[in-house]
Amino acid sequence: MKAKAVMALAAIASVGLSACSPSSQAIRSNAGAVPHTSATESPRNTFAMNNPAAQNASHYSSQNISRPLPSAGGGMPELSQVELQVIGDQIFKNEGGGNVSNLVHWNDGEDFASMGIGHFTWYPAGRHARFGSTFPELLSYMQARGVQVPAWLPREGAPWNSKGELMQAKHTPQVQELQNFLYQTRLLQVQFIVDRTRRAMPKLVKNSPDQLRPHVVGNLNAVANTPGGWYALIDYTNFKGEGLSRSGGYNGQNWGLLQVLEEMRPSRPGEQALHEFADAAMRVLERRVRNSPPANNERRWLAGWSSRVNTYRRLLV
Repeated sequence: MKAKAVMALAAIASVGLSACSPSSQAIRSNAGAVPHTSATESPRNTFAMNNPAAQNASHYSSQNISRPLPSAGGGMPELSQVELQVIGDQIFKNEGGGNVSNLVHWNDGEDFASMGIGHFTWYPAGRHARFGSTFPELLSYMQARGVQVPAWLPREGAPWNSKGELMQAKHTPQVQELQNFLYQTRLLQVQFIVDRTRRAMPKLVKNSPDQLRPHVVGNLNAVANTPGGWYALIDYTNFKGEGLSRSGGYNGQNWGLLQVLEEMRPSRPGEQALHEFADAAMRVLERRVRNSPPANNERRWLAGWSSRVNTYRRLLV
C-alpha cells in the first residue's frame, strides 16, 4: 500500500472523533495528535492462495465483491479489491494455512467451531460465548448485502457440539457446501473484518483512561499512517478482538487491540511503529498466557502467535 493510500485510509479512524482536514489524517484527542511523517514504500509481499479442491462453479461464485461497498462513513475511501485480496489472503494464511478444508474447522482445546478465512467463532446453541460469536454476525452482514447463505445453516448456533462431531460431518454435502460458500465469499469476509475494525477506532480512544488517551491516539496514528499498518490493525482485531472490555480476559486483563496500543512504546509513523506494535502484541499475548489457567496450556500457542505477529513487521500491500 502506498503511503498516500495509507494516509487516506487512516482518516477513517477519525470518523466520530473529530473533523479531519484534507492535509491531516491523524486521529485526534483532547491532547492533540502525533503529526504525520512521510514513509517510504517497501517491497510488496504477496501470498498466492492455493485452491486444492479446484472449487466448481456454483451460485456462490458471483458473490465476491464486484463493486465497492458503501463507504464506512464520512466519504472516506474504501480499500481496493487488490488490497482486500492481499490482506484477506494473508489472514487466511494466518488462520487456516491457506487450506480450503480449514474454512470449516474446530481447533484443539476450544469449545467453538471456527469458520471462514478469519476463523470466525461459532458456538453451539446454548453454550456460553465467552469470546463472542462472530460467525452469526458475518452471516447477518452478508445477508444485509444481498448474499444468499446456505439454507440449512441454523441460526441458534453451530450444529456440532465438539470437534469430533464436526470431523464426522466434514465430508457431508452440507459441510462441503458451506466450505465452498466460504471460499467463494472470502473478499466479503475481508470487508467484514475491515468494517469491524473501522467501527472500533472511535471506541478505542473513548475506552482509554484519560491519562492514557494521548498515548493510545499517538500510537494508533503511528501504525495507521505507516504503509502496512492497516493490515496489522485489521488482522489483530480479527485475531484477538478490540479489547474494549476492562473486565474481560484473565485476572481482569484483556488482550485486544486496545491493550496492544496501550502497551506500545510511544511511536511515530514509520517502520519502527510496526516493530513496536508487534513487540507490544507479543508482550500482551505472553501476559495472557501467564494469567491463563494452567490447565489450558495456552503456552503451546505462543510460537504460532509469534509467527503471525511477525507478519505485522513488513509491508503487505
